[in-house]
Amino acid sequence: MDVLYRLGEGSVAEVVRELPDDPGYDAIRVTLGILHKRGVVQFRKDGARHIFSPTVPRRHASSSALSHVLKTFFGGSPSKAVLALLDSSASKLSSDDLDEIAAWVRQAKKDAR
Repeated sequence: MDVLYRLGEGSVAEVVRELPDDPGYDAIRVTLGILHKRGVVQFRKDGARHIFSPTVPRRHASSSALSHVLKTFFGGSPSKAVLALLDSSASKLSSDDLDEIAAWVRQAKKDAR
């Protein structure tokens, strides 16, 4: 999906070219077919090629994916996910990153009242 969002649209071969580690043409073709059946991509015919494009806004797709990750790996707990992220990347976070996170937490507390 990331490739389709970046390109706007693309054939299977174009998507494969954009991905690292050469996942294989057939794997991407099957994956795009599944995404089409789920309604998150559409296609149009261009000669023998199928040109795929997203049908849902990136923000909606990322929200749905994040919800799935929360349910699958963190028992639906956003706080557990945030703590896992902070724990795994603490050495990579700059002081500015931490200040931004702290500001978001302060705002979330205000909004929860």
